[in-house]
Amino acid sequence: MPIKKKGYKRIMLKISGEVLGDRGNGICTKSLNNIAKEIASLNKNKIEVVVVNGGGNIWRYRDTKDAGIERTTSDYMGMMATIMNGVALQSAIERMGVACRVATALDLPQIAEPYIRRRAMRHLEKKRIVICAGGTGNPYFTTDTAAALRAVELGCDVILKATNVDGVYSADPKKDKKAKLYKKISYKEVISKNLKVMDQTAFSLCRDSGMEIVVFNMYKKGNILKAAKGGKIGTLVS
Repeated sequence: MPIKKKGYKRIMLKISGEVLGDRGNGICTKSLNNIAKEIASLNKNKIEVVVVNGGGNIWRYRDTKDAGIERTTSDYMGMMATIMNGVALQSAIERMGVACRVATALDLPQIAEPYIRRRAMRHLEKKRIVICAGGTGNPYFTTDTAAALRAVELGCDVILKATNVDGVYSADPKKDKKAKLYKKISYKEVISKNLKVMDQTAFSLCRDSGMEIVVFNMYKKGNILKAAKGGKIGTLVS
């Protein structure tokens, strides 16, 4: 199935924590405002938006194994990092005149509302941006899995996976200059070629539910809106 020419009505935007700042240095205000501006533009183009952000700029288990903190505790720390990023992103988006809510899988009522599917759906119907933070609320699951789960639960048309490369390649394009960029690829091909689109739990959920994934380079200005409008960009996995 080709990318829809008229774009998508409701999208899941998956962004990493790294786009908001460098690991160990917290949140970069300039990066935060740039991404907030692009997300706000989706709302102004009448696209319903759900965001799942990572927390790798603050804490991530695989980068901190030597800290001596056991896995479960470290994963919860990572979930709290996603909430910090989510609240910061909410503030930046709202400064641009767009209503935004943070719904978290962890219970932190002082700063964000709990993730309740029906409430999140209502926010989307009222044209508010919804940021789903705190991962799935469980250790051992990545924010990729959280994005896939929330996308299916909230009836999103597509997952837009924002990365630092132009799409899905046959090999790491930073290491192999002959790596091939796929414009379109099937779930079956991704598995058979062992391509790293998402972690296996997230990818299996997308495949089983028929959730399309568009992998694209978010560092090129305007690409997020272009992807949401169904433009020819990145790689379509379907």
